[in-house]
Amino acid sequence: MSKIMKGKYTTEAVAGFTHRTALEEAARCLLCHDAPCSKGCPAGTDPAKFIRSIRFRNVKGAAETIRENNIMGGSCARVCPYDRLCEEACSRCGIDKPIQIGKLQRYAIEQEKLFGMKTLSAPEEKKAGKVACVGAGPASLACAAELAKAGYKVTVFEREAKAGGACSYGIVPARLPQAVVDWDVAQVKGLGVKFKFNTEAKSADLEGFDAVFLGVGLWSGNVPKIEGADLKGVYSAIEYLSEARKLKTKFDPGKRVVVVGGGDTAVDCAVTAKLLGAEDVRVLYRRTIGEAPASIDEFHYLLSMGIGITTGMAPAAAKGTDTKLTTVEAEGFYDKKAWMTLSCDSLVFATGQKAEELADVAPLEVNDNGIIKVKKNGSAGDKYFAAGDIVNGGKTVVEAVAAGKEAAASIIKFLEKKGVK
Repeated sequence: MSKIMKGKYTTEAVAGFTHRTALEEAARCLLCHDAPCSKGCPAGTDPAKFIRSIRFRNVKGAAETIRENNIMGGSCARVCPYDRLCEEACSRCGIDKPIQIGKLQRYAIEQEKLFGMKTLSAPEEKKAGKVACVGAGPASLACAAELAKAGYKVTVFEREAKAGGACSYGIVPARLPQAVVDWDVAQVKGLGVKFKFNTEAKSADLEGFDAVFLGVGLWSGNVPKIEGADLKGVYSAIEYLSEARKLKTKFDPGKRVVVVGGGDTAVDCAVTAKLLGAEDVRVLYRRTIGEAPASIDEFHYLLSMGIGITTGMAPAAAKGTDTKLTTVEAEGFYDKKAWMTLSCDSLVFATGQKAEELADVAPLEVNDNGIIKVKKNGSAGDKYFAAGDIVNGGKTVVEAVAAGKEAAASIIKFLEKKGVK
């Protein structure tokens, strides 16, 4: 089983629509005049408009609508929690089942790539203003795209070798293939945005810019201070996923893996372990399945892969010999008398991330968790603006896109007020 699954780490797990099935699904749309689905999208991707375009066989128009409103349209089509946003708001919910908006969005972007459609453009004549975006995650990419479309010169600083942030380093490729992220990033590059990879921006690098956007995300692991937390084999989720994305099949996930958490990140860690050859994988969650942040479809996917889920238990101690992890002990979250011991050589905590130190980047005001404090318009003081996980504490990709767009609008107002046009 492990050997069969191992080759599927980079293979997309869920198939998309064909041309025929996309048209059939779009035909189910009620063409609501005041479409609730469009109101349900944080980034304003406007599903009602792009579904109408697909229905009438205007696929390029659909792709243009998506890209104009959501530069990360391909990535969001895979990882957005549609069941809690636009699809939950769909008018067909009261009749049978909602339109599969995510898969229709995926279809439109796949057609965009297949036929090499050019769906976005930036003014040839650039404005005088120069803006730096620190970090190349969804918030920064959305901010950079909006600024470029407005005619500003934008440079993105990224310490890793690829853009995408969590999309490239924090999600299993079976759910979000790297080629999809790269195509989204290519749309940003096509607007004239410059990228400086393998570059950790410092304050000196940002001095010549009229405005600076900080979309650095949360990249410090959150491992609880339990006994044995320093043993070899204990990981934070971001560390585990990032190393797997970089090393792929060369990454050793461990033979027996326990993942702590109940959100999408925990699911990604468990799937990563299984697809890369782990013999036994189990998710440990302190609450009930109904209270878990991940969708029930994600849990069904786990179970279909032979991954176990234990609820109502929380890790109490990690045990090992010669600094190497061998077991994890867990106690009942509701029933404090409950106790269990699980054999494992990898223990992954998917229990949130923390902010890294930013003092060398900009003079920012942060809270005790390192989260940047901003005003309503995204301003973090002087010429600095911030949005995304580093401000909201860690939410979805589509919410990061929405925040990046809002920050871009604030930056444009700031530059215009300064007379930088």
